Amino acid sequence: MTPADGKKGLGRGLSSLLGTPAPGQAGAGDAPRGTRNLPVGKIHPGRFQPRRNFDAAALAELTASIKAQGVLAPILVRRDPKDPTSYELIAGERRWRAAQAAQLHEIPAVVKDLSDREALEAALVENLQRQDLDAIEEALGYRRLMDEMKFTQERVAEAVGKSRPHVANTLRLLDLPASVQKLIGEGKLTAAHARVALAAKDPALFADIVVREGLSVRAAEARLKAAAEPVAKKKKLKGASGDARDADTRAIERRLTESLGLKVELRPRKGGSGELVLHYGSLDQFDDLLARLERKPG
Repeated sequence: MTPADGKKGLGRGLSSLLGTPAPGQAGAGDAPRGTRNLPVGKIHPGRFQPRRNFDAAALAELTASIKAQGVLAPILVRRDPKDPTSYELIAGERRWRAAQAAQLHEIPAVVKDLSDREALEAALVENLQRQDLDAIEEALGYRRLMDEMKFTQERVAEAVGKSRPHVANTLRLLDLPASVQKLIGEGKLTAAHARVALAAKDPALFADIVVREGLSVRAAEARLKAAAEPVAKKKKLKGASGDARDADTRAIERRLTESLGLKVELRPRKGGSGELVLHYGSLDQFDDLLARLERKPG
């Protein structure tokens, strides 16, 4: 595949790899060219499969459908680089799993000579087009394209037909703690909720609250904003008092404390007024303080 082909190959979807005509063209709806039946047992899951979770109920429904009507859409495979007698699954793992469950001996497949990069791209895009991936699986797929194939975010966006901001925001989900990523994979937390959790001081705790209370995305944003307001208000008040004046105040307090032998506290108020508080620890200290204050200059 040339660089130019690589930029648009996945934008055409899997039809270019499977050899199916585009909608409206002659032969559209027919079986892809080069389709043949392969032994189910000679096929194994591909190492580029981005999916980690397979819904048991959905897989059971597909199995029942395959028992009744067979496999209607072929899977995509390539010959195993290490064992030419077997095949590596590139796209269609759900259909392959369901065919096994339905106890089929063969499955329709298209065999293509794909490089590792093309195999990874095809596996990722096939799942994205079918909306089979959760947000974490999608992010991991993008990360593999960047790490293993040296794609930039812009190149990933072109390859999968998504916007660059979408790719960037999805990749950010990998910064979440493992416990939060697990909630996304289990379908308990949406990607939108997870992006809100990213801004929380403790994303794991915040995600647990969202799930436990069943908060909508808007409610989660409001909860996060409310939690941040006291901190922001405290910082604002501290800034208004002025750090330099506070330092001077503390210095005067230390000087008076050392001079009088008592704890001294200054409480400035607006307009130049304030309070001077003297703390004594015993009646003897209090009597000594009174005597010093009443003593006339001699």
